[in-house]
Amino acid sequence: MRYMTTAEIREKYLQFFESKGCKRLPSSSLIPDDPSLLLTSAGMVQFKPYFLHVKEFDPQYVGATTVQKCVRTNDIENIGVTGRHLSFFEMLGNFSFGKYFKHEMCAWAYEFSTDPEYLGLPAERLYFTVFEDDDETIEIWKSLGVPEDHISRLGEDDNFWRAGPTGPCGPCSEIYFDQGPEVGCGSPDCKPGCDCDRFLEYWNCVFTQFDGQEDGSLAPLITKNIDTGMGLERIAAIMQGVTNNYDTDVLRSLVAVGEGLANVVYKTDPGVDMSLRIMADHARSVTFMIADGILPSNEGRGYVLRRLLRRAVMKGHLLGVEGPFINQYVDQIVQLMGHVYPEIVENRETIRVIIESEEKRFGATMRQGQAFLEEALSGLDSDTLNGQVAFKLHDTYGFPIEVTEEICAERGISVDMEGFAAAMAQQKERARAATKDDAEAAWSTYGSIHADLLKELGATQFVGYDTLHCSARVLALVCAGQRVDSLADGQDGEIILDVTPFYAEMGGEVGDTGTISCPGGFAQVIDTKAPEKGLSAHRVHVVEGSIAVGDEVSASVDGQRRALITRNHTATHVLHAALRKVLGDHVAQKGSYVGPDRLRFDFTHFAAVSRDELVAVEQMANEFIAQAVDTTIYETSLEQARNSGVTALFGEKYGDTVRVVEAGEFSRELCGGCHVANTSEIGIIKIVSEGSAAAGVRRIEAVTSLGAYEYLAKLESVLLSAASALHCSVDAVADRALASVKQVKELQKAAKEAKANASGDALGALVQDARLAKGGYPVVIANIGSADSGAMRNAWDVIKSRMSAPGAAVLIAVNNDKPIMLAAGTDEAVAAGFNAGAVIKAIAPCVAGGGGGKPSMAQAGGKDVSGIEAALDAAAQMLL
Repeated sequence: MRYMTTAEIREKYLQFFESKGCKRLPSSSLIPDDPSLLLTSAGMVQFKPYFLHVKEFDPQYVGATTVQKCVRTNDIENIGVTGRHLSFFEMLGNFSFGKYFKHEMCAWAYEFSTDPEYLGLPAERLYFTVFEDDDETIEIWKSLGVPEDHISRLGEDDNFWRAGPTGPCGPCSEIYFDQGPEVGCGSPDCKPGCDCDRFLEYWNCVFTQFDGQEDGSLAPLITKNIDTGMGLERIAAIMQGVTNNYDTDVLRSLVAVGEGLANVVYKTDPGVDMSLRIMADHARSVTFMIADGILPSNEGRGYVLRRLLRRAVMKGHLLGVEGPFINQYVDQIVQLMGHVYPEIVENRETIRVIIESEEKRFGATMRQGQAFLEEALSGLDSDTLNGQVAFKLHDTYGFPIEVTEEICAERGISVDMEGFAAAMAQQKERARAATKDDAEAAWSTYGSIHADLLKELGATQFVGYDTLHCSARVLALVCAGQRVDSLADGQDGEIILDVTPFYAEMGGEVGDTGTISCPGGFAQVIDTKAPEKGLSAHRVHVVEGSIAVGDEVSASVDGQRRALITRNHTATHVLHAALRKVLGDHVAQKGSYVGPDRLRFDFTHFAAVSRDELVAVEQMANEFIAQAVDTTIYETSLEQARNSGVTALFGEKYGDTVRVVEAGEFSRELCGGCHVANTSEIGIIKIVSEGSAAAGVRRIEAVTSLGAYEYLAKLESVLLSAASALHCSVDAVADRALASVKQVKELQKAAKEAKANASGDALGALVQDARLAKGGYPVVIANIGSADSGAMRNAWDVIKSRMSAPGAAVLIAVNNDKPIMLAAGTDEAVAAGFNAGAVIKAIAPCVAGGGGGKPSMAQAGGKDVSGIEAALDAAAQMLL
């Protein structure tokens, strides 16, 4: 066996299947197109439309081959513990949709595995498993020279793949590499399928040939398909002569980053090794997830990202690493894998900024977790911490169980590990259920009427970049979710045309409106959507006559509305470029709204944009617009666009051919929307607001052209009204307003002081009327009118300061139509027998209230103001 790097294996695999007639395609995003899936966890995800015959694959190829980046976290607790489990991995795959099947797949797998030109694995160390009833595949392996004692039959749980109780399914055949008895369990019955590490499964070939029925029967599919996957890290371990994925070239380089950060040596301490592996694996996952547009959050895939990042950070802190450190992994990952996945190179700064911000946020969370643990420990009535509490520390605050155990052990407290394990098991079961649901959802049929329309009619030809009017033919009509032959006067529905000038809502740009008409009918187009990629659905209201399938119609876009939209859309590009120049290259678009009235632009940034920065952005954008630069729009390959420095939208998915929109050298972006021919058409950009849209995402709203004029006219009207009210010129409004505010504050201060003086005089009068309590100290018992609790305490301070001898007071007032009470006494009065708490307890029921406090001060609230006099009488009877 020849040592091969991960990069060599990856490229050889793709070249091999290209030579067999497969089309090489790039990895799809970790954010799958299917909304029912959380993350891309298998190579087949991007090919779902072809497996389900919603789309036809390029006929000049026999299939496809990819290296798919994947993330799975359903077994997160095993990651770093074993040498096989990873959260991020690369899956080598090849797929066929009816062009080749078992014999070709088995022959090619055997050839790639054993041929010295490729892997060159010793044939005697290869073992094969097949489904127990699949005699055909057994005979194929034997015909290729595989000895019968190297072939095992396994049951449905191991070698029959199903998406769910019904739907596409079929037998599979797995290929294993014998790593040698020294890594096995020692049992004479050890064979593929054993739980030990001797036989390592590295390739799974799924023969999707049946359609599972509700009665359990298997109906043959229209076409027999191939869906295979080979774990790149696993085959790299085999080719590099190691038995642990983390000892392969790429992952070992990342483990070395952790060694340097923590000043430790790998493979000297099992606990340290586990932490180093987790840090390496999780850092790679979060790098790729952020590069594909996933941001940390408390739900969905954002939660997965946050959990992985925090787990890595916690492990680093356990090893003594201080401060943010994950970005040191990012630099190494970009160096090792950037040539294959350009998105991590393009979004490097964004990745770094997001990670550093999240690490700092987690620092605060860890402090909260420590406070939660301290509170839990202080309230213990035994020497054992509840397992549910330990699990909450683990799940909510990111505390590994070993950290909780260590902190507790220092105080002589144990952790209820059975309770913790039970809570963990429940979480794992939920995760497995979710994963199962995802797998089933991945193969569920589309079933929607629009998917059927796309399959039957093909994509709608869009001509709206060049014209706002065209002739077209009605291919289909939809009303209330059902296909119909015609739409009549007064009906709402959808019209599907063969060609359209209407832009369907996409990329933040709203859909066009306008009219569709024919000699027999006229319809207003209310909106245009793309319910399936490539299919334009015109949502209409028929104003007169009727429109039927087959009609030749005239389609016309509302030109004035489209012009406003295009100005706002090009403005978002200019704004994006200005933000990057002012705030930094980490700024990346995270969403937008482009309508005729305004634009909204969401972007990655981790602090509020200051007023000075906003002014600089707005000024830079408008100075560029005023240069009247022509826009240039053209199509090119994704690779060429990236190489030329065109900005790709953060998290967006692109095909091989992309559309580039350029406004000089200032702004160059990939975009499929509608744009102005010259920046001067935008007029001006006026930023209306800036604020937070989500954690790490800021939002700017702005207006352009006529919208900017209307906004500025409204501001002018407000300013003129203010000038009129203040009896000054427009230029003097700010100074006059500030002067007026200052004058109002001075008057308010004077009024407050006058009120306080008046109140002081009134309280002074109460002191003069103080009576002698049973203990020989003076006491004031009074209703002081309207006051809140703070004013009540101030009143006591005034009374206390004006008493000739230390004494006490019982005060009642009304606040928001409810009685409040305060009883207070000096230390001398308390020593003489005054007890504020006892007084309040005794008199509060008179006002339907309750309260309490210390002997020196107590308070209460009530509900019945009619009982105030009775409360005062009760206090007098008690004290005098």
